[in-house]
Amino acid sequence: MPIPDSELILNKDGSIYHLNLLPDHLSDTIITVGDPERVPLISQHFDSIETRISKRDFVTHVGYYQGKRLTVISTGMGTDNIDILMNELDALVNIDFVTREPRPQEERIQLRIVRVGTSGALQADIPVGSHLVSEHGIGLDSLMQFYPLVETGLEVEVAAGIQQALDLPYRPYAVRGADLLREQLGAGMIVGNTLTCPGFYGPQGRVLRLDLRLPDLISRFQGFRHQSAEGEFRLTNFEMETAGYYALGRMLGHEVVSLNAIVANRATGEFATNAEAAVNDLIAKTLDRI
Repeated sequence: MPIPDSELILNKDGSIYHLNLLPDHLSDTIITVGDPERVPLISQHFDSIETRISKRDFVTHVGYYQGKRLTVISTGMGTDNIDILMNELDALVNIDFVTREPRPQEERIQLRIVRVGTSGALQADIPVGSHLVSEHGIGLDSLMQFYPLVETGLEVEVAAGIQQALDLPYRPYAVRGADLLREQLGAGMIVGNTLTCPGFYGPQGRVLRLDLRLPDLISRFQGFRHQSAEGEFRLTNFEMETAGYYALGRMLGHEVVSLNAIVANRATGEFATNAEAAVNDLIAKTLDRI
């Protein structure tokens, strides 16, 4: 059955509603960043830029880097924006906008989506200025309360353990990212398990004028351990998008990896004196490996 106009919303020019993109604007590899101002930091390395489009938080540049066509998109912050991004990217390649019907399973296109972002370390042995690739994303947000995510045994165990450790009234979700992308793009980086928080202040243990429900929230994050046949599982860093990427990527059939420039360490109280350098180094490394 065709997807109704109210569900698949298109602009007057036929582009998808929020991203303002047409199917031709997408390459098979997409780099995503949170900050719209970071898009030109990536596209400045391109040999040529064919398209620039912006709408709300979503700024897109399409161009060529060393002969490879790439799409760079900003997302803004939070998994609510990632819900929009991932569903609309998938719609651009896997729904026929004329018939408004999903493409047959055998014709579905798999995208490679690479998040390049900043993050704060939770453990003292992860230095400020380093680069970390996320093996797992653990979501403290509520996004997966609305989707039928299927988790592995380890993922369920980790999520249940974090629920208990944080005394939460709901179970978080845990998802492993794409192994091949992690090995290709994350070679030589710290491999970690990234906690995705539904906010920057309280959910990440920051206190300004509001007290926390759990005053020892950061130490609970830092002290969490889960033992399994695969070894010890700990939380290495936190940010606001990775788990949403990994969960939606799994359900939609896309490969996703999250690369993080560590700009703060909450265990040592450090913040990078030159965070821009850490981000720029990560951008260069990503482009050379992609």
